[in-house]
Amino acid sequence: EKYAKFVKERIEIEQNYAKQLRNLVKKYCPKRSAKDEEPRFTSCIAFFNILNELNDYAGQREVVAEEMGHRVYGELMRYSHDLKTERKMHLQEGRKAQQYLDMCWKQMDNSKKKFERECREAEKAQQSYERLDNDTNATKADVEKAKQQLNLRTHMADENKNEYAAQLQNFNGEQHKHYYIVIPQIYKQLQEMDERRTIKLSECYKGFADSERKVIPIISKCLEGMILAAKSVDEHRDSQLVIDCFKSGFEPPGDFPFEDYSQNIYRTISDGTISTPKQEGMRIDSKTTVGKAKGKLWLFGKKPKGPALEDFSHLPPEQRRKKLQQRIDELNRELQKETDQKDALIKMRDVYEKNPQMGDPSSLQPKLAETMSNMDRLRMEIHKNEAWLSEVEGKVAARTDRRHSSDINHLVTQGRESPEGSYTDDANQEVRGPPQQHAHPNEFDDEFEDDDPLPAIGHCKAIYPFDGHNEGTLAMKEGEILYIIEEDKGDGWTRARRQNGEEGYVPTSYIDVTLEKNSKGAVTYI
Repeated sequence: EKYAKFVKERIEIEQNYAKQLRNLVKKYCPKRSAKDEEPRFTSCIAFFNILNELNDYAGQREVVAEEMGHRVYGELMRYSHDLKTERKMHLQEGRKAQQYLDMCWKQMDNSKKKFERECREAEKAQQSYERLDNDTNATKADVEKAKQQLNLRTHMADENKNEYAAQLQNFNGEQHKHYYIVIPQIYKQLQEMDERRTIKLSECYKGFADSERKVIPIISKCLEGMILAAKSVDEHRDSQLVIDCFKSGFEPPGDFPFEDYSQNIYRTISDGTISTPKQEGMRIDSKTTVGKAKGKLWLFGKKPKGPALEDFSHLPPEQRRKKLQQRIDELNRELQKETDQKDALIKMRDVYEKNPQMGDPSSLQPKLAETMSNMDRLRMEIHKNEAWLSEVEGKVAARTDRRHSSDINHLVTQGRESPEGSYTDDANQEVRGPPQQHAHPNEFDDEFEDDDPLPAIGHCKAIYPFDGHNEGTLAMKEGEILYIIEEDKGDGWTRARRQNGEEGYVPTSYIDVTLEKNSKGAVTYI
């Protein structure tokens, strides 16, 4: 029983260890689905593989606990119950044998006492007879009566003597049998029972070790999987993923042309006049142009976080092209689904028309009309996004052609390429012209400090307060307005962002969400 208690506590330790390992894996596994994990760095993939191997390792600890519970603890408890029952039976047999011996002793003792009592009565009868026989005054009848009484007592004494002798012989035989046969047999059975108990403990000790030894090969494979995951990390591939994810598509600016200000001096000396204010203004504007251009060309400056636009014009060309291509692929997949659904509805309608008893063909018309409407809407969206994609690709090609032309005529000041990829006829127009929304002067963000935030797809209002103590969550007050940047994926959490840029997950049941009409799957729910 003590060893069974030890095994039970060991099983609880294994179960708690496996549970804590699974909770650790769950804590560090990404909440977003696999399609949202972009880019997939090899270091991240290796870490996820390690988490999977650790989850399998936790499963093996559960197998150890289950095997110990079934093979060791359960067997010990069953065998302990059987031993108690058997031991109780042997002790009962010993008590019965002792009780039988005591009963034999009592019978022998009673016969002995009865024999002793009859002998005393016989002696008294003999004395009475002798007294009457020697008394001359006694009558013959009294003497005869005393003689008969003596014979009776003597006969009863002889019978009790024989009974006592028989009881004594029986007791001695039972006592010998008790101490030399019955009790040794009971002790031998108890000894054999204890030896079987010891053998069972030995088997349980071995089973306790075998329960863990069986899973060692699988645990070794889990550890080997972790090592392989560590070896699969490719720093060059990860660097290339970062480059592909964040490259802007902008062309490096060309060389600044040499502006010869000495022409004004020579003309002043020859003409005998001084520079006009307009020329001074041109000189100041030129210097300002250079300064402004340098600010635009600095890659690591902060850019203001503007709202996300539908055509992704707030992004650099390369990122805009990737986003548009991704959206077109998603729309094509949705269109294919709607097309398959339309074909299925048409086939079903044909079946209903041929077999009216199976259903009403007109009942499918609303769903078919809705599907056709969705297909038209998706085609329009695809056409619109393809037009934006063609515009981006056309600008990139045109900018490349103009770049070659600018390299040939690098001394010409007019028609210089701006850092945004647009061209102006006047160099000063860069300074005086207001920047376009989709061509902000500080187009580049600091890729080395933080990632571009996800675009807002709606807003929400907090119905209840939430403390947000857990890692990755966002605290909110009742009535607070937040931006929605990722919908609930079915796990009960919605990703939100404050106006100051702080992001995190909040419970979906705590907020009233309103998505934008042009966002995918726009709904309002509580």
